[in-house]
Order: sequence, then structure tokens, then C-alpha cells
Amino acid sequence: MAIKPITGMLRRQAVLDISVALGLGTASGYAWWYGYHVPAVRHRDQFYQKIEEERAKAMGQQSS
Repeated sequence: MAIKPITGMLRRQAVLDISVALGLGTASGYAWWYGYHVPAVRHRDQFYQKIEEERAKAMGQQSS
């Protein structure tokens, strides 16, 4: 009784592993970018915008 050869399984598994890794990496990247980075940058920009507006208001009152 002969054992049939295993052909192509390693290549298929490698392609599957690479595809899953790239897919999960891309999904994780998007989750981090839009779930953490964009809101953090928006919050930071609003903070500095508020400071700038307060400073401009103070400078406007001093010159009057």
C-alpha cells in the first residue's frame, strides 16, 4: 500500500497564511488609523485652535 504524495499543500498553506496576514494587518491598520489616530489628531487640533482663539481674543482686547 503506497502513500500518495503530498503536493502543493505547502504552497497553498503559504499563500493562505500570507493572505490572512496581509488582510488582518490591513484591517488592524485601518482600525488604528480611524479608531485612534484620527480622533486624537482632531482633539489635538481643536485644543490648539481654542488656545489660538483665546490668544487672538486677548491680543484684540489689549490693543483697544
